[in-house]
Formats: sequence, structure tokens, C-alpha cells
Amino acid sequence: MFVTNFHWGLHAWAIYALTGLVIAYFSFRQGCPSLVSAPIIKVFGTNGVTRIVGWLSDLSAIVAIAIGVAGSVAMGVFQVKEGVDAPFGLQDTGMGLTLGIFVVLCISFILPLTVDLSRGMALLSNAAMAIAGGLMIFILLTGPTYFIMGGIVQAAGEYLAGAFTHGFRTFTFMDDQVVNWFQSWTLTYMVWWLAWAPFVGVFIARISKGRTIREFICGVMLVPTAFSILWFGVFGGVGFYAILNLDVPILDVVRDNVSSTTFFVLELFPLSFLTIAAVIAAAFLFIVTSVVSAAFVLGMFSTGGDLNPSTRVKLSWGVVLGALGLVMILSGSIDAIKSIIALGALPFVFIVLVLVVCLLKALKTERPTES
Repeated sequence: MFVTNFHWGLHAWAIYALTGLVIAYFSFRQGCPSLVSAPIIKVFGTNGVTRIVGWLSDLSAIVAIAIGVAGSVAMGVFQVKEGVDAPFGLQDTGMGLTLGIFVVLCISFILPLTVDLSRGMALLSNAAMAIAGGLMIFILLTGPTYFIMGGIVQAAGEYLAGAFTHGFRTFTFMDDQVVNWFQSWTLTYMVWWLAWAPFVGVFIARISKGRTIREFICGVMLVPTAFSILWFGVFGGVGFYAILNLDVPILDVVRDNVSSTTFFVLELFPLSFLTIAAVIAAAFLFIVTSVVSAAFVLGMFSTGGDLNPSTRVKLSWGVVLGALGLVMILSGSIDAIKSIIALGALPFVFIVLVLVVCLLKALKTERPTES
């Protein structure tokens, strides 16, 4: 539980917060376009070198977003496929069902790309969050509530006490098995957040106009981290309870097919058919909203920071994301998808460091203003 909260907690959201803060500051405070390259050109001036670095920065952001979102699409399709298999007892459905779900997904995100972002995205994202929130409350109330709440309190306390020191652990002096786990999970998660950083950062920036830096950091880092602790406390607590008290072979399911674990656990609860359907619906909606919002952001980046890219541009990026997702689905390997995401996000690691320098240099020139 501690490691899960670490992977999805302050360290992850700090990456989003940093990227979003830089974009928001230079967009709303300095009047720059909403591009990753804008802070670099603003701070270091317009010359041949900064133009090249800026162009490479925007390109690395586009690559990181496209590959990161496409990888999430592939893994989301795999999970939805397992959810469809679970209630009907389907076996050996193979690639046919997976590709069928992918086709339905592609059809589903075409319509939202043709309407205004505030209409299509708001409806889909609110529906997904309502389903997810309702499911979490249902599991909390119908499951071992006392056990779950105790686990949440303990996990939150351990995370608050150990997150800082754990953030410096590299497991250098451990055996190869531990080091390999650290590289395959913790580092992979951090690279994943970096792959999504320019995408999520732009959205965070757009809704943060008028906020102070302090308000921005608290809102972006504390609220999502608290919700993540609650979310994983409920579903993780249920998993631990089933293993410790019900002698359910969850670990075997994780080893055989990790995508089916959620549905295996839900079958232990009442109304499992409805809860599994809810998970499928929420996962599907989250994938659709990710593709729609990513296509919007990619449209912005590819049109010089246009806050309202044309429908044609958004649809073009939707096709690109769908094609990349299909390639990853055909690979049939979660590990291969993780490796591709890490490779796509690697260049943006260095861009983030440059953005930090730009923000610090710009903040030095700020002067207090009277109300």
C-alpha cells in the first residue's frame, strides 16, 4: 500500500504540477502561447539555438503525449476485454474481441472530437468520475468497512512519514531482483508521468488562470494525492482482506493475468455483474476522454499554440493515436508497451529540467505589486 501510494502520490503529481505551472505562468503572466517551447524562447531570447531547442522541445512533448496516451489506450483495451470476459465466463476470445473493443473505442471518440471541448469532454469525464466514485462507495459500504478504513488510516500515516526518504531510495545495494523491480515499476511509473506531463500540464494550466503559485501547487498536488490514497485504500484494502481472511488466490490471478484482477475481486461482492459493468464503462470512458483531450492538446502544439484547433486537426491526431494504440495492441505484451512509453518519454526528461531553469529565472524578475 505504501509503494502504491508513493507511485501515485506527491512525486507523480509534482511532475504534472511543475509542467503545468511553467505553462500557466508563461501563458497568463507573460502572455506567451501555450507551448512547451514558449518559456525557453521567452527567457533565453529568439536566436537560432533557442529556436532549434524550442522546436525539439515541442517535438519531444508531442512524441511523449502520443506514445504515452497510445500505450494507455492499449492497456485500457486489454482491461476492458478482461472485464467483458469475466461475467460471461468467456475463454480464449483472443485478439478478435480485443480488436472489436478497439473499433468501438475509435467510433466513440470521433464524435467528441467534432464538438466543443467543454461540451463533449465535460459530459464524458463527469460520467466517468460519477461511476468511479459510486463504485468506490459501494465497495466501501458492502465490503469489510472496518478493515478498509483502518487500512486507509495506516497507509496514509506510513506514506506521510516515509514518502520523503523513500523518494531518495535507489536500491543500489540490494540484490538484482530488487533492483530490477525498482526499474520495472517505480522508475517506469515516474517515466509514465513524464510522458503525460505536457498533456496534463496544459489542461491544468487552462483551468488555473487567476490562481497564485501557492494555490496552484496545493490544488494540483494535495487534492489528487488524497483521493489516490482513498481510492487505493478501498480497492487495495479489499484485495488484502481477501488474501488474508478468505484464502482467495488473488496472487495467482495477478501472476497469470494482471488485467483481470479487478474483476476477479469484484466477483466476491454482491451485484458483481453490475459492478463489473460499471468498471468496464468507467474504464472505457476514461480511455475515450484521454484520447479526446490528447488529440486536443496535440492539435494545440502542432498549430503554434492555438487554443481552439480545428476539427480536422483534432480528428487527424485522433487517427494517429488510434493507429499507435493498434500497433501496441497487436504487440500483445504489457511489458513491450511499458518499454515503448519509457522510450518515448525519455527526451522530455531533459526538457523538464530546462523548464525548471526558465521558471526560476523568470520568477527572479518578478516584483511585488500593490493591490
